[in-house]
Amino acid sequence: MCGILGVVSNSPVNQLLYDGLQLLQHRGQDAAGIVTANGDSFHMHKGSGMVRDVFRTRNMRSLVGNAGIAHVRYPTAGSASNLAEAQPFYVNSPFGIVLAHNGNLTNADELKDDMFRHDRRHINTNSDSEVLLNVFAHELASRVKGYELNVDAVFGAVEAVHRRVRGAYAVVALIAGYGLVAFRDPNGIRPLVVGTADVEGKTEYMFSSESVALDCSGFSLLRDVAPGECVFVSMNGDFESRQCAAQPVLAPCLFEFVYFARPDSVIDGASVYQARLNMGVTLAEKVRRALPQIDIDVVMPIPDTSRASALQLANHLGLPYREGFIKNRYIGRTFIMPGQGVRKKSVRQKLNPVACEFKGRNVLLVDDSIVRGTTSKEIVQMARDAGANKVYFASAAPAVRFPNVYGIDMPTRAELLATGRDEQQIAAEIGADAVIYQDLDALIEAVQGANSALERFDTSCFNGEYLTGDIDEAYLQAVEQRRGKPGGKDEGGSSQMIDLNLNVAEQNLM
Repeated sequence: MCGILGVVSNSPVNQLLYDGLQLLQHRGQDAAGIVTANGDSFHMHKGSGMVRDVFRTRNMRSLVGNAGIAHVRYPTAGSASNLAEAQPFYVNSPFGIVLAHNGNLTNADELKDDMFRHDRRHINTNSDSEVLLNVFAHELASRVKGYELNVDAVFGAVEAVHRRVRGAYAVVALIAGYGLVAFRDPNGIRPLVVGTADVEGKTEYMFSSESVALDCSGFSLLRDVAPGECVFVSMNGDFESRQCAAQPVLAPCLFEFVYFARPDSVIDGASVYQARLNMGVTLAEKVRRALPQIDIDVVMPIPDTSRASALQLANHLGLPYREGFIKNRYIGRTFIMPGQGVRKKSVRQKLNPVACEFKGRNVLLVDDSIVRGTTSKEIVQMARDAGANKVYFASAAPAVRFPNVYGIDMPTRAELLATGRDEQQIAAEIGADAVIYQDLDALIEAVQGANSALERFDTSCFNGEYLTGDIDEAYLQAVEQRRGKPGGKDEGGSSQMIDLNLNVAEQNLM
């Protein structure tokens, strides 16, 4: 999972992009990057780590220009320790293009081979985002005659991208001296919104993975970028859009609403916070059915993403709601930290129980989901150590039983706690007296309660139904084998930085 931003303004955008990345920091903490455009020149700085650690005053001063894109990275393909895979990516032909991508391509290996054999393009990293950039660049070059670029060529290139590329992708890209391009895969799996601001009578545009970056940057949400749609904004602020996919279908990732998105965001017309409140109601009904003789004294959330669901669950069941765990906000989010050893070690550094809320009580712990189960097991043990009598565990999401191949770090079945286990076995594994999962139909109902127009979702990690139609057992086994190899999934990061001024004014077409 990653966060992307794109801005076309009438004034310098470096501070806007920096502030926006901080608002999207929850979507990735492994690397961050900003590229600005000043005339025909790009200025880039990117590095490993949190946004606040990557950028210093000297870096910000070098990021000049009134347009730019930015990215925070959480690796799902490639290696977090390889700085060369930090985004945005750059190619010098045609014109000079930089691109940032959120999602995961399911045919990246095939495309990489095709790029080499037929398009004569070299892919330098293992990142599928570099593959996507080169596909777009090649298709754009093939539609340009001479040195003049027009918007029809841009839309035609995106149409070709949709035909060639499979998987999930939300993209922002800059073409030197020309404008900003934003597009979304034909299923709309990953979110992308566009907002506007009126500054001295001129319209400025911001694209973001989530609406929260717009809200806090002084932009008003205009709309979501539609599945398959391409939006182009020139450096002068001219706005054009076109549907570039043959059969687009809106099917956003359900896990965005469960966990990844900030609660104050609106995705595809649905308030994430409202969706999570609704999850609490439907989960409460499941708890009532699973535990007809309710002997729960108190309901407690696992901070932070489950708070809304836990509060509504408690209200619906008429039970006290308490904050039983205090979170240390200076520890990274466990789920997106590379390496199981680091993840396990960090749990007790991250959460500390309030002993008086547990002692002698039967507690119902509510979390957004259970993926690997390592964190859940540690939390249940902390509750028992703090004196809890019984510990029940409720998940606002259904059991995660299948790999997610569209941009979430849960790619192997062996890593998923629910693989091959029923609820009783899962409860025994994490040490709980009972585990209650949300039903998939109820989860869908909860999100639709925030926007009734949403009809389809990507639910692949819950039921194994993959929207793109190209995922089979052989594909999953290949992913798992690659992950199992040394270096297949890294255990750390690099402290290096890349700071470049990329002058593309005199570069020619291929």
